[in-house]
Amino acid sequence: MALTWRAVVLALVGLVPVLLAPVPGTVVVWAGVVVLACGVDVALAASPRRLALTRRVPASVRLGDRTRSELTIVNGAGRRLRAVVRDAWPPSVAADDDAPLRSGGALVAARAATTVRSARHRVDVRAGDGVRLVTPLHPTRRGDRTAGPVTVRSFGPLGLAARQVSLPVPGRLRVLPEFASRRHLPSRLARLREMDGRSAVQVRGEGTEFDSLREYVVGDDVRSIDWRATARRGDVVVRTWRPERDRRVLVVLDTGRTAATRVGDGPGGTGSPRLDASIEAALLLAALADRAGDRVQVVAFDRTLHARVAGASGPRLLPELADSLAGVEPRLVETDWPGLVGQVRSHVPQRALVVLLTALDPSAVETGLLTVVDQLAGTHQVVVAGVADAEVAQLRAGRDASTVYDAAAAARGDLERTAVAGVLRRYGAEVVEALPEQLAPALADTYLALKAAGRL
Repeated sequence: MALTWRAVVLALVGLVPVLLAPVPGTVVVWAGVVVLACGVDVALAASPRRLALTRRVPASVRLGDRTRSELTIVNGAGRRLRAVVRDAWPPSVAADDDAPLRSGGALVAARAATTVRSARHRVDVRAGDGVRLVTPLHPTRRGDRTAGPVTVRSFGPLGLAARQVSLPVPGRLRVLPEFASRRHLPSRLARLREMDGRSAVQVRGEGTEFDSLREYVVGDDVRSIDWRATARRGDVVVRTWRPERDRRVLVVLDTGRTAATRVGDGPGGTGSPRLDASIEAALLLAALADRAGDRVQVVAFDRTLHARVAGASGPRLLPELADSLAGVEPRLVETDWPGLVGQVRSHVPQRALVVLLTALDPSAVETGLLTVVDQLAGTHQVVVAGVADAEVAQLRAGRDASTVYDAAAAARGDLERTAVAGVLRRYGAEVVEALPEQLAPALADTYLALKAAGRL
């Protein structure tokens, strides 16, 4: 049983006769009256356990988009339901505090639309009727979000006390990655079409396809001369090449402890996890490579394989990627680098572009990443991409007495990461490091540059 402010006021009213005409036993009698009134009020309240509740939630929504939860209540208690209903959701998908919620729909029996705050609804439903309550949701984190219990506080006709019970009503919302880097896709596709549309792309080497023959001009590579065609035509003829299509692209998301580091705006690392920026980069690269005609695979790995998308292309690729990566979360474990090498070799035994989205921290690179690059660079074209922290750049700019030590530490960290990047390049890998919002386009530009150079 839950008491309301009216019960408190009723109890305080009993103080008036005590103060005006003190009589022994007045307080006890009045307390009994209050308890009796509250008991009768609770007895006349509709039983929350006899309500039929169903919840309808969309299967998925993109991070940052708004959606809603619809809760339908049918009053089977046999009495009029005067209640406050709380539709509970985790804080990461909770309703906006100032969002208007209206009771409406085909089953509405309330007398008028009601504006409420957050996920609390005040309803007044006659026996046998129903009401549909709409709660707006605004997800702020990826992953599967499960609805909490529905709490119903049913008041009696006097409004002195209420019955309260929490009822489990199933509901699950999958929050997909935002894919904010989608805005960079049109410009990269335009560059890709420009590459494919050139009449003669003069690149030669592994990973190119024959395009056409043309006459030799000064400056052409003599190794491109087609001697048979030259003998037939009587003029020196060279072969032209175009970037090869149908190549393999494997994107590996490191979900180890370094992926849990929060980067981005806000003091103290209050931004999003590093893994979220890596997912954005993986989505943009996958969309671009698929449009280029390459076969894309994406895996998420630390010590075990958490997600894998392979064989999807065209319109199915991005939805499958978003759905598979939605529930991937970083784990506080060290990445199994030898196991990662085994995963790459099992998924792409032939030459491919292998993109490792991980942290470029010197400690992580020295303990395992160098070995990975050394073992893979002989067969594959390896790209190591990592997220830089904007807060480190801000610390490096400090020059007053209170921040000079932080600035020195940040500058030392930059020098170490620069040295690590140089070592990785000497091992044969391309290195990309950028701020969270710039990593996706930077990685896409690296892919286009490698493709144009015939290095895939």
